[in-house]
Amino acid sequence: MLRADNAAAAPPGAEYRERMAPTVPTFTAAQVRAAEAPLLAAGVPLMRRAAAALAEVIAEQNPKRMLVLAGAGDNGGDALFAAADIAARGVPVDVLRTAERAHAEALRAATDAGARSIRLADLDPAAYDVIVDGILGIGARGALRGAPRDAVTALLPASAVVIAVDLPSGLDADTGAADEVVLTATTTVTFGAVKAGLTRGEGPRLSGRIVLVDIGLELDPADAVGEAAVAETCRRALHSPLDPLRPRRTTDVGDPCDV
Repeated sequence: MLRADNAAAAPPGAEYRERMAPTVPTFTAAQVRAAEAPLLAAGVPLMRRAAAALAEVIAEQNPKRMLVLAGAGDNGGDALFAAADIAARGVPVDVLRTAERAHAEALRAATDAGARSIRLADLDPAAYDVIVDGILGIGARGALRGAPRDAVTALLPASAVVIAVDLPSGLDADTGAADEVVLTATTTVTFGAVKAGLTRGEGPRLSGRIVLVDIGLELDPADAVGEAAVAETCRRALHSPLDPLRPRRTTDVGDPCDV
């Protein structure tokens, strides 16, 4: 993975940029979880880092009305924190929860910012120009079932831009296996490293353009299981490891922008 640590000698608060290589390493879900574990144990706000970058990728679409599909896990939390950011900018945001449980802090933040919770029965797929897929993450295996499958089935005819959180829900993070009930992403915003499944099987067809967000994981390229072409990489500013991040993104043509 492309690491921010290499610029550690820069002055505190300095931001840096680096022209992105045409390809980056890919890793399995287990490798990514292992790299996350010590940071989570140390209290590093990985979810906040991910959500901040996700919100800015969403904002580039200039959404007029946005739907967030929020599952019970961390991907749902990422999506809900990003929803709070977008709602705070004055964009109408609806949240469709696909599980009884949700990330409580993130849901509260989204609600406090003005996001509205809706039920599947109230869903109008044509009402949104941006849909954020935060149903399932890298720990999921097999096809969508139950409420997630019902929600995605209802949205398959939608013409909205779809932004997948880490990977499209229903796509296997390692193999790229998927059935027909998966929202095809316009953009997949993936965190820490590109998951192998985005480049295998149905991954290339379903993931769209890939934006890689550096959230500070330490992954050795020698352990990679493959490589992927990435449209953009979003890099972090040099703050204390426990501070919220202000990422910077470098595109494939080397043009940085604050996010």
